[in-house]
Parts: sequence; C-alpha cells; structure tokens
Amino acid sequence: MIGKLQKPGVVFWLSLLWLLLVLGCAFTAHWWPLPPLDQVDWGNQAALPGSESLTEALAQQHPIHLLGTDSVGRDILARLLFGARISLCIGFFSTLIGMMLGGGLGMLAGYYRGRVELLIVGAMDTILAFPGLVLLLAMTYLFGSSLTNITLILGGLVTPAFCRVARANTLRFAELEFITAARACGAKDVTILLREILPNILIPVSIYALLVVAFLIIVEGGLGFLGLSVPAPTPSWGGMIAEGYGVMAQAPHVSLIPMLAMFLTILSFNLLGDRLRSLTEVRESRL
Repeated sequence: MIGKLQKPGVVFWLSLLWLLLVLGCAFTAHWWPLPPLDQVDWGNQAALPGSESLTEALAQQHPIHLLGTDSVGRDILARLLFGARISLCIGFFSTLIGMMLGGGLGMLAGYYRGRVELLIVGAMDTILAFPGLVLLLAMTYLFGSSLTNITLILGGLVTPAFCRVARANTLRFAELEFITAARACGAKDVTILLREILPNILIPVSIYALLVVAFLIIVEGGLGFLGLSVPAPTPSWGGMIAEGYGVMAQAPHVSLIPMLAMFLTILSFNLLGDRLRSLTEVRESRL
C-alpha cells in the first residue's frame, strides 16, 4: 500500500520565501527610496547601520543609511539590492545557457549512442579536462569582464555538467516500452526527443539547475573578489565583499552584510534543490 507523499517541510518554504524576497527586491530596486549607487556621503565612510547622512544634499532625501555605508561612503542597502541583480542574472542566465546547450547535447548522446555519443562525450570531457578557474580567468582576460561575457563564459563552463545529467536521464528512458511503441508507430526521432524524452528529463535537469545557480553565484563572488567581475561602479555581491576587505578590522559590516546575503541565497538554492530532488525520488520509487 502506497503511503502519503512527504510534505516539503518548513525548510523548503523558508528557502523559497527568502529567494522570492531576494528576487522581489532585485526587480523592484529602482522603486525603493534609496540613494544613487555612486552617491558618496562625504566624511561618513564605513558608517554603522542606522547612521545619519552627513552630506547636506543627501540628508534631505535620505537621512539614514539603514545598513550603513561602504569604505567609500556609498549606501550599502542600495548597492546590495542592485548587486543582487548582477549575481542573480549571472546565476540564472548562465545556468539557462548551460542547461539548453548541455541538455540538448546530452539528449542526443543518450538517444543515438554510437559515434554521436562518442563525439559529444569526448568534447565534454575535453572541456572538463581544463582547470575551470584557469580557463575562466583566461577567458575573462581575453574577452573582458562585462556582464554579457561573464554570463556566456560561465554558461559554456557548466554545459558539460548538464550534458552528463541529461545523457544519464535519457539513457533511462530511451529503451523503455513507450519509446519503442513510438518508434513502431512511425514517430520521427525529433518527435520522440521533444514529446517523449524531454518532458521526462526536464524535472531532474531543472532540479540540478538550482544547485548550479548556487554554484555560479559563488563563482561570481570569487571573480568579484579578484576584481574580475563586472567593472565598477556597477555593484555585485562579490565586489562589495572585496571592497570591505580593507576596513574589515574597523568596520566588518561592510563585507559581512553582502556576505550574509550571498550565504543565505546560496544556502536557500541548495536546500530547495536537495528537497525537490528527495521528493522526486520518493515519488518515482512509489510509482
């Protein structure tokens, strides 16, 4: 007798709530009554959260820095919200690029097998053979560290991982009865791939994508700390952490606040992905 399906749990909903909050704040950052990103509060560098603005022109419209100021004197909350756009944009769109490229190649490799599989798997293994960090640094040095370039480069680097996941899941379904029946009915390979296999592998690949988003946010943070992320004055969480490194002893909140935001976001993506994967595995085992 099949028991009741497991409920997502409190951790799942807390993680989802935090991610929705971050996404909402990032998309509505322009509507918040915050100082401009490059507005400097002169004489008020590395101010504590809740400090009053000292610049007269700034104090008239924005009298308090809710999360304090950075080492230059810019409002941390404003830069944190707009920095979320950069980190999330790189995380989501790089993952989408990798999922589309790797997922498509993985489906072809798992369905056709033979020479096609050998060629695709060999190409993916070749990419994986290069040290990821060295390849990433070389690509950003050659093509620049704009938002578009970083997104495309990271999307290419995660393509082999998605290819492996898609290929493994395609192999599970390629020889099952409903695929054989579709072939017997005269369905073309494209129809079988898009209508029969793709819907079945979409869920595990999408769940894996949540973990990749978290990983890419970490990578962007590392690039920002090395000064290789989006160029100033555009904020990113990694860049904000790096900017506070010089005043860590006197004003640790300058780095700790964006670090905490990044930590909670990455943790939420990981917990959400792990929980969805466990729920999916339980459901498949009971079918």
